Amino acid sequence: MKYTYYGQSSFLLETETTKLLFDPFISQNPLAKDIDITKIEADYILISHGHGDHVGDLISLAKQTNACVIAIPEVIGWVSKQGVENVHPMNFGKYTFDFGTVRMVWATHSAGLPDGSYGGNPAGYVLEVDGKQIYFAGDTGLTVEMKLLPELYNLNYAILPIGGNYTMDVDDAVIAAKYIECDQIIGVHYDTFPVIEIDSKVAVESFKRAQKTLLLPKIGETITL
Repeated sequence: MKYTYYGQSSFLLETETTKLLFDPFISQNPLAKDIDITKIEADYILISHGHGDHVGDLISLAKQTNACVIAIPEVIGWVSKQGVENVHPMNFGKYTFDFGTVRMVWATHSAGLPDGSYGGNPAGYVLEVDGKQIYFAGDTGLTVEMKLLPELYNLNYAILPIGGNYTMDVDDAVIAAKYIECDQIIGVHYDTFPVIEIDSKVAVESFKRAQKTLLLPKIGETITL
């Protein structure tokens, strides 16, 4: 499985059969200026919540790729109004798709849509694909809800926000990694704005002290999971 980072909380997971794009906010992100979104391919687009820095390129990419958009019903309602028809609304629960199983899980955050309408609840996802279990937390603060995940999964990787202010910071994400009992962490939602800038070396060392590995791929970089 391959993971390609597009900045902020946007990334692509490529399984053996399927391309899964998450929270596309690329063309509006100056740090991702070298990413050509016209070349992005996707079979599914998964959205954690409706904030602009997570849905900035959603409509254009959904129409470009004809990918199926997976999100909470309120986000799907907004997407449908933009002329996107290939959608799959879901809520906190589990569903098996052709590529694997997806569980929508709780996230502690606010939610709204670019037009100011109600965006439903923010969420994260746990995916069971290609024999791996991967948790994408979405935008969230530290929450005891995370302690439930080891009861359900043996997570291989967790994709966690680490920038602070709007979400967990590095210290909270280290605690979250302990809650979910996952050793391989991929950091997202950092450095895009001054208020969420981090010291990457300090962040990596913080996880190392907790006997965890923090991976910080560069924007445009692809790593193998």
